[in-house]
Amino acid sequence: MLSSSSFIKQSLGLHLFFARIMKEHSFFLEVGFTPRDANFTQQADAFRMEFDGLLGEAISLSNGVVNPDVLQSGEVITPFTLNAEMATIYFTGIQIPTRLTQAEAELMGGGVTSANSRLEQHVSALNQRAINATAALIQFKTNILSNVLSCRMFTFNYPLLITHIIREAELYLQQLRRLQNREEINLEREAYEMEFFWNRQMAEHAKFIRGLLDPTENNLISQADSFGKEFDQLTAEAQAAMDATDPLTRVTDDSIKATEDLRNFKAQGTQGILACQIRSIIIPLLGDHVLREANHYLRLLTMFERS
Repeated sequence: MLSSSSFIKQSLGLHLFFARIMKEHSFFLEVGFTPRDANFTQQADAFRMEFDGLLGEAISLSNGVVNPDVLQSGEVITPFTLNAEMATIYFTGIQIPTRLTQAEAELMGGGVTSANSRLEQHVSALNQRAINATAALIQFKTNILSNVLSCRMFTFNYPLLITHIIREAELYLQQLRRLQNREEINLEREAYEMEFFWNRQMAEHAKFIRGLLDPTENNLISQADSFGKEFDQLTAEAQAAMDATDPLTRVTDDSIKATEDLRNFKAQGTQGILACQIRSIIIPLLGDHVLREANHYLRLLTMFERS
């Protein structure tokens, strides 16, 4: 049974990462539709604003409460997030609330050392709202994917990207439901599943980057392709370790090194996109988005390594 303190800290840490990811998924979907599907654009915009609200509430509850490791990991915001949002506003005309990023930059870590029933009630209500919103967003994404695969809709987002963001929403929803049931989420024990999941996501990030770079960016395309192949291999190794219940130590060590390298590649890429030094059709916020996911995975890998 999860303690009140752990319930609060784990819930808020989860929201600070995933609510931002969900709002950005909604944004990426929003800007990918054609004028014919304006109703889908409006629905995606509504989801984006709903998750803006959820993230804002999580931020307001988190100061002095959330695990400092979460804030220091670079999964909540990075040094590029604010500039990436401002550039993306300029390119799209969509008003992303940068005040949330500024508020997150001021958050201080801490810990809930004693029972706080009022805060626990607030967090529980926030979790339930996030459960409802995420379940609806999964259905929306699934509907889009079905339309795309049956040639009833065109979008500028790859079908694999839509599948990719459905997976992440499903993980968020699963973890939220377990928290609401006060289940202990021992990520160290679940290292096999998490390494399989995130190695696959990292492989797909590399492939998306490869496919969105201008054809003249030969060196970057080659690097992205190499990362895709490396993480495909790590995904297979994590699956083999899971099936054979062998020690995961070597896979974890390899995953840390590969993810650090990919994180650095993403950081350099985001910086290059913001400085208009890389030719691509990668919107700036997408670069920062995948960088934060690599930072999140590195924090998990560090936990697995310690265990």
